[in-house]
Amino acid sequence: MVRHTAEAMSHSAGNVVSVGYREYAPPTVLRDLVESAWALDGPPAPVRVLPDGCMDLIAMNGDIVVAGPDTAAVMTSRDGDPYVGLRFRPGILPRLLGVPAGEIRDRRVLLSDLRRPPPRARSLTELTEQLAAEEPRSETAPWTMPQLRQVTEDLAAGSNVADLAHALGWSPRTLQRQCTAVYGYGAATLRRILRFRRARRLLDAGLVLTDVAVRAGYSDQPHLHREVRALAGVPLRWFGQDGNGANRSTQLPSGSATVA
Repeated sequence: MVRHTAEAMSHSAGNVVSVGYREYAPPTVLRDLVESAWALDGPPAPVRVLPDGCMDLIAMNGDIVVAGPDTAAVMTSRDGDPYVGLRFRPGILPRLLGVPAGEIRDRRVLLSDLRRPPPRARSLTELTEQLAAEEPRSETAPWTMPQLRQVTEDLAAGSNVADLAHALGWSPRTLQRQCTAVYGYGAATLRRILRFRRARRLLDAGLVLTDVAVRAGYSDQPHLHREVRALAGVPLRWFGQDGNGANRSTQLPSGSATVA
């Protein structure tokens, strides 16, 4: 099944070319919850799904699927039917669903299997609004929204886990347990995945590899290479870098649209 940052990519003469994947700004009413809306269509093609700390709601084949947080890249396939999805900010969707993220880590699950009876809605936007109107469970929403944003931002910036827990007045063990419920994995793993995501954005911006390594928070360029291989399952050159910082990949389009 298809998941969020799923760059639907094919390789041709060393280049990376997007195939039928488009991202859009989310509906204004959902901006605090949703990072982006997306659509995937075009001819069937293999899809490499990269971990990014997010979770998605996906409308596909007449069903609503919840895509759990990934710990490594996943290769999947798609038939000819188009998919649309909402990619939620890290830690948000478990809060709305009342389902610990750790229970669906590295999984894709029908919404109807998680919520009985499943909510009825005409669109993913309407469904999200319904879920957001419900009272959150303490297990999946142990923090206020400002605290959630702080934890995410601090870990994305590379904060030490013990220091972050101390600053928030929690023990490292408590932070670890809560992160597993909120994000699907512990604080150190989330920090690693968010660092990888930051590196991908810097690569897309065309920075040279030494600058990417420094600005993303890696100890050196070989560290960046190892982490890309471990988390993406492909060498760094797959992202379109030619060794001098020039990015040869076709950029994914962006814009705004109504999510079906």
